[in-house]
Amino acid sequence: MKLEEYLHELNKVKILEPEEEALLWLQYRQKEDMAARRRLIEAYQPLVFKLAMPYRSMECIMDIIQEGTVGLIEAAETYQPEKAVAFSFYAAYRIRGRILNFLKQEGRADVAILDADQEDGCSAQEQLHDPNALSVPEIAELHEISNVVKNAMERLPENERMVLNQVVMGSCDVKSVAAMMNVSTSHIYRLQRNGSRRIRGMLSGFMHRWK
Repeated sequence: MKLEEYLHELNKVKILEPEEEALLWLQYRQKEDMAARRRLIEAYQPLVFKLAMPYRSMECIMDIIQEGTVGLIEAAETYQPEKAVAFSFYAAYRIRGRILNFLKQEGRADVAILDADQEDGCSAQEQLHDPNALSVPEIAELHEISNVVKNAMERLPENERMVLNQVVMGSCDVKSVAAMMNVSTSHIYRLQRNGSRRIRGMLSGFMHRWK
């Protein structure tokens, strides 16, 4: 399928109402209704498209979308509706993981990240040409620190990782995150504190060596 055909099909997707989605999860989980599973995956295909779009200039964009769809399917198969985590949050991590793993296997991850548009409309590659940009050694240091933080984040409990990604790194509103996860704002703050404490503990040895 070409991108134009995919977009044509994507425009046909109907967004689920909360009540309809809850019923579909019930039918899929309790009755193994494959039609319900298919409808859920179809309804969240726009999420795959959204997460794949930073790489839209790459020739392999349809392969990226396909990998993202595999991540969506895996998320649907392992998601537990009874837990207080919105499926969109849960699926996004699976989708991004599949996309990045694919790019790494293809040896395209670094290029893809540089070419991906940033929120201000400039690519990271364009920002590297800024005369006030960091030096190569400074970039290398930040890259190493970034890898250490990423590894520490991956070791966090899932809910704490989600909150730190959304609130701290993504600058999302606490109330919005609480609503999407169906928990109180105080619970979000508690997850944020616990996650931050764990991260500091895991990074303490590294930062001591870094000094």
